[in-house]
Amino acid sequence: MQGLGSFLAGLPFAALVIGPDDRIAGVNTAAREMLGHAIAGRHFLTALRQPDMLAAIEATMRDRAPRKTTYQTSESGREGKYNVHVAPVETGGTGETGDTHGVLVCFEDMTEREQAAQMRRDFVANVSHELRTPLTALLGFIETLQGPARHDEAAIDRFLGIMQVEASRMERLVRDLLSLSRVEGEERMRPRAAINLSDVVGSVVYMLRPLARERGAELIFDPVEDMPVPGDGDQLQQVFTNLIENAIKYGGAGNRVTITLDRHPRDPGLRLPAVVVRVGDTGPGIDPLHVPRLTERFYRVDTHRSRQMGGTGLGLAIVKHIVNRHRGRLRISSTPGEGSEFTVILPLWTA
Repeated sequence: MQGLGSFLAGLPFAALVIGPDDRIAGVNTAAREMLGHAIAGRHFLTALRQPDMLAAIEATMRDRAPRKTTYQTSESGREGKYNVHVAPVETGGTGETGDTHGVLVCFEDMTEREQAAQMRRDFVANVSHELRTPLTALLGFIETLQGPARHDEAAIDRFLGIMQVEASRMERLVRDLLSLSRVEGEERMRPRAAINLSDVVGSVVYMLRPLARERGAELIFDPVEDMPVPGDGDQLQQVFTNLIENAIKYGGAGNRVTITLDRHPRDPGLRLPAVVVRVGDTGPGIDPLHVPRLTERFYRVDTHRSRQMGGTGLGLAIVKHIVNRHRGRLRISSTPGEGSEFTVILPLWTA
């Protein structure tokens, strides 16, 4: 079986060869990591225990025909799925009967593809659900206005107001979906222009002061010196509009929203000089159980309240992708009853 090890090592996926004596004659590093480092030399029936794969291997040994099957793993809570390709090979060695035939087993990792497919299915289901609710309301009011309330002026005014709210909700969702799609498409394109982050944050604060007064929140921001970062001005404005608006809306009356900017000579995560922007509030805070999932698409701590506030469940997902595009980091910390803090860390502009 000279050269078998180098042949298996050259394959870009987990693979092993079963010799004519039904024992595993060769195995590459990827297969060892997946199936165990002591797998070489073992009988394939004891090493590969899943019935469908064993049946495929035995059938190929009998009729020398290639086959496909699947193999599933579960390690550390992570589900893995593989397409398995079973093919006859000449091993160069002989078994007890003088046979030189063996079987090559290759594992094609489908885990990420399966996860992506599941994410697409979940995404379509979430979008359908989010659109169905306002659309059902609109259709119901239209039917009422065309029928019993056709000549009821008070009902017409009231229903048209509700219809406008529902239509606006749909418009926000579509706008955020388009924004998310655009941001995901540009995520690998690093921005090159120098942007003064202090100016961006300052313009957002100025724009949101009326909302803060309306909600009874105090908005605190002291402009600082020039804070240049390589960035897309429109996208960075979108990031801080989302974070500051959320802090105002969800903090409640009497809430204090504080925005600070600092320079760090060398951020430990980026390993570069960085600009750190913190958006903190004194609102009710968020249960730590929810914090790791806040940037997932359509994830909400309180679905009913989020919809009342006009949220689509996509804002923080958009923020995460924009920050990633800018090679930055987003940190979220919160203590129930004390408030929350969202921190954006971006690399400092260097000419």
